[in-house]
Amino acid sequence: MIALINGQFVREEQAVVSVFDRSFLYGDGLFETILIHGGSPFCWQEHMERLRRGAEFLNIRIPFASKQLLQFASHLVRENQMTEALLRITLSRGVGPRGYSPQGANQPVLVMSLHAASALDLQNPPRWRLFTSAVRIPSGQPLAQHKTCNKLAQILARAEAETSGADEALLLNTDGEVAEAASSNVFWINKEVVGTPPLTSGILAGVTRTVILNICESLGVPVGEIRIQPESLRQADGVFLSLSSMGVVEVISLDGNPLRRSPLVEKIRLAYHERLTAGKSD
Repeated sequence: MIALINGQFVREEQAVVSVFDRSFLYGDGLFETILIHGGSPFCWQEHMERLRRGAEFLNIRIPFASKQLLQFASHLVRENQMTEALLRITLSRGVGPRGYSPQGANQPVLVMSLHAASALDLQNPPRWRLFTSAVRIPSGQPLAQHKTCNKLAQILARAEAETSGADEALLLNTDGEVAEAASSNVFWINKEVVGTPPLTSGILAGVTRTVILNICESLGVPVGEIRIQPESLRQADGVFLSLSSMGVVEVISLDGNPLRRSPLVEKIRLAYHERLTAGKSD
């Protein structure tokens, strides 16, 4: 496997960073996970825009332009012969003096790597079981809207869900409202209206979340960004998740209790697959 570190292509065993790198020490960095389909990245510009916003928020310089990063990604796809994959881009503040202060950490590190992706099966789509985690995420936290390298809350929540036998964890915020899942955004359906928590709930601004909102608009499906309690989610006509690696995933149970299933979930999932195949995000 070939990876990239600061513009240099190296073999997997040589793809290393310093033990004093701040992303390793403190999670002081950002990352993006981008689906490669048919050899091309899906929603490239949207991922780059989120990376740019996060870097601006954390005051980390991105050492390469988006066009250069796209060239790097294309090279990785060719060299590794992986036309169906997940591309991980990690941006770290780099090495600096010991301590929390970012002063003196002026050489950012950018790493790109490819990973195997699950095939999107139109005939047998995944259907996940959700488990409500005891972990809470802060409501109204601006940092949550950026994909930082510190995902301990999500890690703990996913571990909790897997221990319970579920596929994914549902996280509530500190106001007790439905926020997001450990690796995905949450949607629900009530009377043919699609709902999803607002960004101010403390959730990540998912790239695929935006694609789904655009799909609903094109289908003429009403959408609302709504704060709800978990009891309302249990009573929904349908629940699904959105994530870059798998697109749309229907949720069939929550905390061991079956959920209602709406045909609108399948309609949205197929529309997403059409956009993916066409390479369009809006």
